[in-house]
Amino acid sequence: MIIRRAPDIRSSEITPESVYVNRRQFIRAATAAGAVGMALGPRALAGEEAAQSQEIPARFARMTSELDEPLNTYEDVTTYNNFYEFGTGKADPSRNSGAFRPKPWKVRIGGECNRPGEYDLDDLLAGVTLEDRVYRLRCVEAWSMVIPWYGFQLSTLIDRVEPTGNAKFVVFTTVVRPEEMPGQRAPILRWPYIEGLRMDEAMHPLTLLATGVYGMDLPNQNGAPLRLVVPWKYGFKGIKSIVSIDFVEEMPLNTWKQQNSFEYGFYANVNPNVSHPRWSQARETRLPGLFKNHETLMFNGYADQVQHMYAGMDLERWK
Repeated sequence: MIIRRAPDIRSSEITPESVYVNRRQFIRAATAAGAVGMALGPRALAGEEAAQSQEIPARFARMTSELDEPLNTYEDVTTYNNFYEFGTGKADPSRNSGAFRPKPWKVRIGGECNRPGEYDLDDLLAGVTLEDRVYRLRCVEAWSMVIPWYGFQLSTLIDRVEPTGNAKFVVFTTVVRPEEMPGQRAPILRWPYIEGLRMDEAMHPLTLLATGVYGMDLPNQNGAPLRLVVPWKYGFKGIKSIVSIDFVEEMPLNTWKQQNSFEYGFYANVNPNVSHPRWSQARETRLPGLFKNHETLMFNGYADQVQHMYAGMDLERWK
């Protein structure tokens, strides 16, 4: 994990970056994304234009992961996505999310906490220090990226709303707007999309609420304006476009476990020793490469930081 907080970033670093890689498999998706760019919100549009003109903040040209892995490009991160609310294809979210409106935005917070209510996102962000965090993202489908997220620790928000001693889990819910999210017009999944974490997982310093990528606001296809990032878990745990956060006593039924409990569990910790029923998880395809060109690491390489939370658990049973 590489962290850079806002005070560490000098304005002189905001200069053009020339480190980009063209890849055949994303060209068509990138073209489609450009076609819908004019429908995005002002800062999201600014992010698209910056990427197209190679004006990504220069600090990212020097960033790698703690394993010295290069970052995926802005194009990679914003044109190859799983976000079924906009369609099941990897290019669908960038192609179909132009009508989505991420502002204004409210988040309802409820359940076992002392300060429930409906909060404007701007109010939740007031006084919060946003920071760059370079994390590996490992999809359950056995592909991966290295992404510079922009956001803040989930624990900051949790401390602010004061969960009670009855709170054992946190439940997150995605917005339902079928008029703006065409994938929700079909029963691809049971809407709304729901995810959850155990309280110790939610409070862990690696767990992030992301508001941006590459130092700019999240594009719609990446979960604007607020998404969860839990780097030691498979990517489907990273719920997008969050509209509610609830503190509960019982383990929630997350969407993919509800959809197919034989293939997906609640914890979804990256584990190369436990295969998906339809494929091995021992290796992964680090995009934009082809084939399974990387060895998968236990807990996605974050074992030293997180394995203590699962001591004594059967990680195959509690997948």
